Amino acid sequence: MEEWAARFPQLFRRSRRPYANADLEFRLGTPSDEQVSRLHVVALDPDGLVVVCRSAEEWRFLPGGRREPGETLAELCRRELREEAGCAVIGVPGPVFAYQQATSREPEPYRAHFTHPVSAWAYAVARVEVTGPPTNPHDGESVVEVQRLPVDDASAWLRVHDPEHADVVLLAAAMGLLTA
Repeated sequence: MEEWAARFPQLFRRSRRPYANADLEFRLGTPSDEQVSRLHVVALDPDGLVVVCRSAEEWRFLPGGRREPGETLAELCRRELREEAGCAVIGVPGPVFAYQQATSREPEPYRAHFTHPVSAWAYAVARVEVTGPPTNPHDGESVVEVQRLPVDDASAWLRVHDPEHADVVLLAAAMGLLTA
């Protein structure tokens, strides 16, 4: 892990997310299934391009979001890709390869089914096909743009608003997870 931390120091530095009132520590590997409260996906189309999204608020991000009660990680992956990127997963989504260990400072979990005070904000890779526009459910983000970009371009595009997601794309590529 030290090699990766040296290559991606911003990604591996401890940080705090004020909006979640949580302290984060980036880790490689797979957390326990029950700890995963959020999942974001480095989604690759058949041409090897990375699928990225932009919200109505101009935020750029990898598709993903919060886990629903009783939802498997595969179901979460498929739902978020459909809702935010208009994508269908081809085959089985890849396993989680990295995650932020999130330690909440709140007295109660954000949602009753989330582990507390420690949960995992996970990252996985999936092969996808863009099948239509995002479904944009009423309780989610309003995605107004979906792009398919080469790895370096996707990272640069994401970096405008989300350096973490930008580095996750580069990390997945460097780990060989984005090859056919």
